[in-house]
Amino acid sequence: MDTNGKAPDGWSPYTSKTDMIQNGGGSSPAKPQGNRTFVYVLACFATIGGLLFGYDTGIVSGSMLLIQPYFELNTFWQELIVSGTIGAAAIFALIAGPCCDIFGRKKVIMVASFIFTVGAIVMAISPNKWVLLAGRIIVGIGIGFASMTVPVYVAESAPPDIRGRLVTLNQLFITIGVLLSSVLAGAFSEMEDTGWRYMLGLAGVPGAIQFIGFIYLPESPRWLVSKGRDEEALKVLKRIRGHDDVDEEFKEVKDAESNKQSGFVLSQIMNTPHVRRALFVGCGLQLFQQLCGINTVIYYSATILKMSGFPPKQAIWLVCVPFGVNFLATFIGVWAVERLGRKILLCISFVGVTIALIVLAMGFLLSAKHSPAINGTMSVTYPNGSAVHDQCQQYSICEDCILNADCGYCYDDNQSGSATCLLAKGDKDKDKDLYADYGRCSTNHTDAPAGSDMKWTHGYCPTDYTWMSVLGLALFVLSFAPGLGPMPWTINSEIYPMWARGTGVAISTMFNWIFNLAVSFSFLTLLETITKYGTFFLFMGVCVFGLAFTVIFVPETRNLSLEEVEELFMTPEKGEARKRERLAAKEIVIEDPNNFTAIDTKF
Repeated sequence: MDTNGKAPDGWSPYTSKTDMIQNGGGSSPAKPQGNRTFVYVLACFATIGGLLFGYDTGIVSGSMLLIQPYFELNTFWQELIVSGTIGAAAIFALIAGPCCDIFGRKKVIMVASFIFTVGAIVMAISPNKWVLLAGRIIVGIGIGFASMTVPVYVAESAPPDIRGRLVTLNQLFITIGVLLSSVLAGAFSEMEDTGWRYMLGLAGVPGAIQFIGFIYLPESPRWLVSKGRDEEALKVLKRIRGHDDVDEEFKEVKDAESNKQSGFVLSQIMNTPHVRRALFVGCGLQLFQQLCGINTVIYYSATILKMSGFPPKQAIWLVCVPFGVNFLATFIGVWAVERLGRKILLCISFVGVTIALIVLAMGFLLSAKHSPAINGTMSVTYPNGSAVHDQCQQYSICEDCILNADCGYCYDDNQSGSATCLLAKGDKDKDKDLYADYGRCSTNHTDAPAGSDMKWTHGYCPTDYTWMSVLGLALFVLSFAPGLGPMPWTINSEIYPMWARGTGVAISTMFNWIFNLAVSFSFLTLLETITKYGTFFLFMGVCVFGLAFTVIFVPETRNLSLEEVEELFMTPEKGEARKRERLAAKEIVIEDPNNFTAIDTKF
């Protein structure tokens, strides 16, 4: 112990001095590690569920560009098809809690992969919008089951010293799914009638792979202990650890099981102070993960880039920048989670995301303040020569013009002072981005001056600050991916006792999906009501509160067993008593009984 009574880096506060001396005063107890190849294989097959989650999240925006005209969907149906998956995921993430406690983690993940595969097939062969909606709901059921169960299964199977890294693989696979979806969306985008079927149907392939792989993988050893299948649990634990010296860990799991509560689980959670505190932390982290605005980046990256001033075709390709950074930055989290710890990564992530949101907000603010002017005195005529007087003639700057969905901005880079606001041509959901209804930016350009190069924009203005949106989005995902992305899932898989883990993770996952839905549905409305820069300043404010929440309430769980983590949420007195019971069960002498850290916060 150091002079402050703290354990050296890499040591649990529960490690005795005797253990440290016997192990040469090293950074960690000398326990056999064994062959860890199997546990990595197990984690990779489990986190295919994250890939399915990420792929569906990313593919929906690209596929809807083809689905909308194919089925002639109105706005309501577009929102319904997108939200059908999110709503189903929120409901079935909650249902997954008792299911994985009753039937086991392995069976629920297999059911999730099977359901997802069936849903992908249904979407691919959909003859009408009703069947497509049914497929989207079926996929949402699978995602709901997987998003809740996968982190629990991995956390309960992983050794404490690499548990965070293995659970973080789930976020890595999510980013792989998102990146893969953007590539496939581009590859099939030219197939107007059938491209969307391939986009949605291909999601069934990894689902089938996961289902087959799990036939050969074991059940969670902790769940087996909870069902009294001790002999089977011991065999699984030895197989996962790659060595036979698991008696101490097995005793710890059995001791935790002896503290199991009876009765309705949710009621017991609410009546158990330290578990209630853990649930407060778990739900809070999932809430802040979504309210920071991550899904505005995933669902609306192209829209954000277009609004900032990039032409639509450029915006589509530039989406690969934040998605690619998101994928690569997740490796930072995989590397750092066991070195820096969960709490530090979260705090760094909140700070980085806050800075990114400031960059985005300032970019839109500067674009609005320096919006190109419109020449209100320039005469615009119909083909028959009569003067035009419509709702688009009233604006004096581009920003005001493009806020009207019926209008577009017509300008010439070579002639300052010649810009006009014109009525857009055709169906607003299909053709508006192509040309103006009349005047110098119409298809025939009969009113364009000789030698001019007229340009037309709809929904965005050309400014000198477009680069700030790319920088802001890249900084956002660079900061989000290592911390705010995986840590809420990692921490939630660790902080509940075994008897409450399924229900606790289910409730927190439901929070994630509910606020995912809320942010996704409110984003475009927020842009219209409090402006683009106001929306990102709002998300920034939420991140500041999230940082404070993390500093005050979130404990560090690095290098602790799941049973030790539970004690962090107890009062010092109860935590010390529980620690003595646990160490006595392992026959370890307590050299320093005052070395205990817990959250002493009452709710």
